[in-house]
Amino acid sequence: MRPGPLHDPGNATKAALRSLARRWQALQAEIDDLDAQLTPLVTAAVPQLVALSGIGIDTAGQLLVTAGDNPARLRTERSFARLCGVAPLPASSGRTGGRHRLNRAGDRNANSALWRSALVRMHCHQPTKDYVARRTAEGLSKTEILRCLKRYVGRETYPYLLAMAAAGTSRHTPRPLALTPRRRTA
Repeated sequence: MRPGPLHDPGNATKAALRSLARRWQALQAEIDDLDAQLTPLVTAAVPQLVALSGIGIDTAGQLLVTAGDNPARLRTERSFARLCGVAPLPASSGRTGGRHRLNRAGDRNANSALWRSALVRMHCHQPTKDYVARRTAEGLSKTEILRCLKRYVGRETYPYLLAMAAAGTSRHTPRPLALTPRRRTA
């Protein structure tokens, strides 16, 4: 597979592939080095968040970046959901059933992190699999179920981000939420 004279198209292709493979290996080594540096930082900042199902180092890191240097400015989990772009907005005129859509504003990277976490849970977390089966039986589409799961993951991660802000004063561990949808009251 070693390239020969470059006047032959096959050899030129081999040389180009060899160059791309070396570039990929160099970039992959750099990514691995940066991941090795990022892992202890994120784990030290929010160890309980990293321990949650479906939340990895990248997802936790992105949520930390989204919360910013002052996570206490997020007074409620609703404000965090709006910041992440997972706050539900009414999608109907109000005369029909309660259809909702996602808020397209907010931090798209945080929204993507919550989406990845929800997808991992849909495939690997048994309570979430049961929730998806129940909501599918209720007639919800996969998009609507994913919207609800993203909102749930945002609701579940919010207390850990607040705990990080209060880490200097108290080390409280938020209790996990039950996987049930919230009902709106009038």
